[in-house]
Order: sequence, then C-alpha cells, then structure tokens
Amino acid sequence: MDFSRQLIDWYVVNKRELPWRDTQNPYFIWLSEVILQQTRVKQGLPYYKSFVKNYPTVQELAAAPQDDVLKLWQGLGYYSRATNLQAAAVQIVDNDLKFPNTYKELLTLKGVGDYTAAAIASFAFNEAVAVVDGNVYRVLSRIYGIATPINVPAGVREFKELASKLLNKKDPATHNQAIMEFGAMQCMPKNPDCDTCPFQKDCVAFNEGRIAELPVKIKKTKVKSLFHHYIVIQTPSKKLLFNQRDNSSIWAGLFEFPYIDASGGLLPVELTEHEVFKDVVGGSRFRESVYNQEPIIHKLSHRKIHAYFWIVEVEDEINGAITIEEAQERPVHVLMERFMKDFWQLK
Repeated sequence: MDFSRQLIDWYVVNKRELPWRDTQNPYFIWLSEVILQQTRVKQGLPYYKSFVKNYPTVQELAAAPQDDVLKLWQGLGYYSRATNLQAAAVQIVDNDLKFPNTYKELLTLKGVGDYTAAAIASFAFNEAVAVVDGNVYRVLSRIYGIATPINVPAGVREFKELASKLLNKKDPATHNQAIMEFGAMQCMPKNPDCDTCPFQKDCVAFNEGRIAELPVKIKKTKVKSLFHHYIVIQTPSKKLLFNQRDNSSIWAGLFEFPYIDASGGLLPVELTEHEVFKDVVGGSRFRESVYNQEPIIHKLSHRKIHAYFWIVEVEDEINGAITIEEAQERPVHVLMERFMKDFWQLK
C-alpha cells in the first residue's frame, strides 16, 4: 500500500478550499491552527477572518490591548489560546520580528506544542515533520489496527513514529494537510464513509469490524462540579458591577459578575449573609431575587458549572459600577454572554 500517494490523490479531489491553505505566511497558518484547536472549521473560519482583518501582522497582534483580543475571541472558548497567542506574538516582536522557521524553534513560542509546531513547520516551511492530531490518531489507528491508547506515553510515541515513517518527505505539507482532511471528512469519529474509502481493502478496523472501537482512549479525567452564585447588581441608574478574572484562573482576563463559590444551592439568607455579598453591596439597602431556580449548566473539559444568577437591586450607587453598554464592550465568557442576552435582550 502506497499510503501517502493514495492519501494525496484523495485530497486533491476532496479538499475544502480554505484561506489558510492558500498561503505560506507562517503568521496566518499559526493563527488558523490555534483557532482550530478544539474547534470545527465552520465555527473557526469567521474568527480567523476577523483576526486577519483586525490584526493582519504579528506586530499589530502583539501591540493590541488584551481586552480587545479576548473580545474578538469571545465565543470560541479555551481563552488561554488567545492569551498565549498574543504572548507568543510579543516574543516574536521582541526577537526582531524573526518568525521561528523550524520545528524546534517554533516549540519555544508560548502555547505552541508538538502538533502546532509540526503544522507550521511543514505548511509554511515545508519541513519534513509529521503532524499528529485527533484526526491522524483516528485514521492511523483504524487503517493499521492499532489499539494502543492514544493518551498514554507509549501510544503517543507509537503514533508519532508511524506518522513520521509514512510521511511524504518530498511534500510534507500536502501529506499533512491530506491526512487531517481525510480524518475530518472521510474517516469521521461517527459514521465514517467506509463505502467510498480508498483504504477500505487495507483497513484493519473495517475488515475486522472494529471501526467503533478505535482509536482507544483511556478515560482519566474526573469532572468536578462547581456551584457559582452570580450577584447581578442593579443600581438606581441601572449600572452593574463587572469584575475581571485574574490570569491564573479559568476564563483568565474575562469579565463577569461577582460570584459566591458554594457547595450547592443557597437560600436567600445564606446568600445575603455571605461575606462576598456584603462586600459587594456594602451598607446599601437592597432587594434580591433569584433569576433561575434551576441552575444553568455549563460544561468545561474538567469542570461542570452550576450557575445561579441573583438579581440584586440596591438603593445607592456603587463605586466602579458600569453601564450595560459598557459591559457589552468587555470580553466575557459564554456563560455571561448567554445570561446577558437573555436578561437584557441584547443582540
């Protein structure tokens, strides 16, 4: 089986036309790869276009206010990708605008790991280094019948070695694009198109009826439940309090209402007697009511947030409070965005 030739032949006929495939600009390629981590192409494409329009060069991204970058990223999730992206842009600018042009040098950039470095190196500089992402794991595990778990060191090594062995050294860029596209469009996680697959006769998983079993991934992560009670202050002038999260937390740098981190639901008296509530409201008279009796559930990779929103009308103005319009300009995580759209009927 000439794996690379068959793969590239399929790619030439079936590939999607995407803007980052029409360039060897390492900045644009890097940008696309970061956006597409944990993100489907359909969702990521408009974000890519927005970033290219707003920050067409590394210098402009490096110089941008972080709040503006996060606002542009809003809705994509995994916000550390955006902060790392900008931090790496600053690295490049500080290095006399010399964009790293080898796999090893690319690994020195903030937030750039093995996969992203391999992708940039091969797509922008045609370096013969194999990419290994979720699509590649799936394609190789099925065609070659590999049952080694993909999330253990032995599996990572085995798949990296196989991907490197199969890589087309003369045209690594096309080969890498092809294998990822094949996994995304032909050898999908569910309901892969085996009937028209060019590897059908050689595919171990297809011939042994193991498509649904591969690739193997060991479940390790225990999901932690968090209970956040958000305090939505409304002053007489309809202003509210909005806090920015620090850079060591999830949703780093994003804005949200003050909240109480509890072990479950709270009674009104438990809310109003809490130190966080007293600190936020101060000595002002208030009237509180819960907006949602049942929690709004928001799932992250390692956390499950149960969110309650308490509407608190205070009789006095509060220092630091901002208007709803000002709040709309701040970057927020998806949980805040959903509530604000629903409560204030924002567009």
